[in-house]
Amino acid sequence: MQTIIQTKISHYQIWRDDLTKIISDYRDWLVKSGANQAMQELRIYDILDLLKKDQLVLAFVAEFSRGKTETINALFFADLNIRLLPSEPGRATMCPTEIYWDDREEPCIKLLPIETRHTDDTLNYYKNMPNTWQKIRLNTESAQDMKETLVELMRQKPVSQAEAKKLGLWSDHDSGMIQELMHAGAVNVPVWRHAIINYPHPLLKNGLVVIDTPGLNALGAEPELTLSIIPNAHAVLFLTATDTGITKSDMQIWNSYIKPTNNHKLALLNKIDVLWDEIRSDQEIATQIAKQSESTAQLLGIKPNQVFAISAQKALLAKIKKDPVLLKRSGIEQLESVLAESLIDSKQTIISRTVVAECSEMIKVSRKLTQAQLTESKQLLNELKSLLDEHDGMSKILIAKVISDRKRYEASIPTFNKADEKVMFIGTKLLRHLSLDYLDESIEKNREDIDGSWTTRGLNQAMRKLIKQTKDLAEYSTKESDVIKKLADNIYHVFQDKHHFDVFEPPTLNLSHFLTSIQALEKITDEFCADPINLLTEKHFLIRKFYLSLYAETQKIFQQTYNDCEMWLQDVMSILKTQMAHHKTNLDHRAKTLAEAQSSAGELKTKINAAEQTCVNLNKQCQTLDAMLLALFSAVKSNDVTSATSLESSLINSEENSLGEKTGLMDNKAFDKTVVMERVNFEKTIMMQKPIN
Repeated sequence: MQTIIQTKISHYQIWRDDLTKIISDYRDWLVKSGANQAMQELRIYDILDLLKKDQLVLAFVAEFSRGKTETINALFFADLNIRLLPSEPGRATMCPTEIYWDDREEPCIKLLPIETRHTDDTLNYYKNMPNTWQKIRLNTESAQDMKETLVELMRQKPVSQAEAKKLGLWSDHDSGMIQELMHAGAVNVPVWRHAIINYPHPLLKNGLVVIDTPGLNALGAEPELTLSIIPNAHAVLFLTATDTGITKSDMQIWNSYIKPTNNHKLALLNKIDVLWDEIRSDQEIATQIAKQSESTAQLLGIKPNQVFAISAQKALLAKIKKDPVLLKRSGIEQLESVLAESLIDSKQTIISRTVVAECSEMIKVSRKLTQAQLTESKQLLNELKSLLDEHDGMSKILIAKVISDRKRYEASIPTFNKADEKVMFIGTKLLRHLSLDYLDESIEKNREDIDGSWTTRGLNQAMRKLIKQTKDLAEYSTKESDVIKKLADNIYHVFQDKHHFDVFEPPTLNLSHFLTSIQALEKITDEFCADPINLLTEKHFLIRKFYLSLYAETQKIFQQTYNDCEMWLQDVMSILKTQMAHHKTNLDHRAKTLAEAQSSAGELKTKINAAEQTCVNLNKQCQTLDAMLLALFSAVKSNDVTSATSLESSLINSEENSLGEKTGLMDNKAFDKTVVMERVNFEKTIMMQKPIN
């Protein structure tokens, strides 16, 4: 029997597959109709790839001996009827572990040697260096074989205190390490720096990713975990234990690595079974658990409904033995329900508001452009029909009108070219400021400021300097994009005024993600630098690692912003360029058709039949696009009322123009005199400007 999480993720996968089919159908329509453009095709490919690789990432974070790995076993792998991941008292899973399924690779466990910590290279770098990892195949036919293989995650080895310091794994505040050193003359460190488990479990195949991060030491020693892996998780589950209460190290993990993140946060009060005894009544036990849960919420500064009291060990046992009474008592079902309903619904809403919104906008644009083609085809059909009862000079009048329309159109081309050149000129400068080369220059200056000292003070100052530069850059980019947007608005309106082009609004560049991402790094850096341990001990090795990881994350943000800006620059004029291409083709086709139709009555009837068939085909294309919009609307209606309402409104507007009953074109009278004069002045200004070098 499926758990609620399995059922919900399965339904989510079906929903995602349906969405993928709708978008694939639209891509095929673009190719078949000849309306596809390189940038649009690339964007649709990216969206489909995003849906295919879409993941739901859950990060489990806790100090040692809190039952974190056992909780993962109980939540996701109990269907194997064994304890799959190694979970024992004390320090069980020693290295951070990512669990997911990638069908491009065989089932396996990949292990990164701890010695790679001697280099400055990040985890992300090593993920692109397969030869660095030790790979062990997983026998998925035998759960017992897999369990024995995964014991490798627990391997440790003794090293000297000096070596532990070089690896960044020694802590003067870890009493366990100090005791080990006193008794054995060495300390145990994990054999592996990082592990990846590639396993075709149904939940993982549907996009679930589980991150297991062991202990405060591991978190502090691997900055990439706190700068990238944990912040990018969709939810962080923080475990405490009933038998220990919230300890000082628990609070340090919460305050330093979880509290600053913006994702969903849940606290799990594990091991409540230690309170189960035959002396207390069920009510007394429930009261005690409620008190501890409330206390946990207060200490962590979260709402009580974010705390879940569970017994992961009893939950796993109950699922293996098919014991519903014990399962209910373990408290795991309530946690599963919240993860399934709240988290997955939230993920679905995000996709609805991003992917669905963007694709529906693309389809609406295609729908309006197709409607414009239909209107032009009907115009040609009416002109041809008027020739059936031709009176003297009618064909000459129609051809003269086409020639006049073409001259008026060609007279507007220089205005467009000047505006397009200026957009590209400003856009090139904008991209240069968002390039990695520009970032590297800024980073190198900051690095020179702290090189040699590598203190938290120097790190904080360097980060604040980078934040200021980034804020200034975001402000500059916003101003420049506003200039580009205004240029685009004006040239769009020139063609709407003069040539009755359908009304479209050029897209706006949104840089909010750029700034918020950098600010999130600033927040994490502040927490790192404010940590008393880092301030007191000045771990130069760790500070250097943190800075390099910080740089890598900043590079990702700049690269993404650069890509977004580059795509926006391609998009900002693309609809107008498409309209212009359609308009020119229509003018040429009208002139040629009218000229050929003069030759004979038979030729005229052939042209009329062809024009009628074109109208029928375009009508069918409008209907096809309407059906796609309806399908997108259905995909979000039950999940996200806001997105559904917005999409429904768009669809209604589209349906009003269905089958060419309305042209969707704006009449010149719709523009007041002020707007018209503004466009005239814009044309003059553009034409008077000197050529751009």
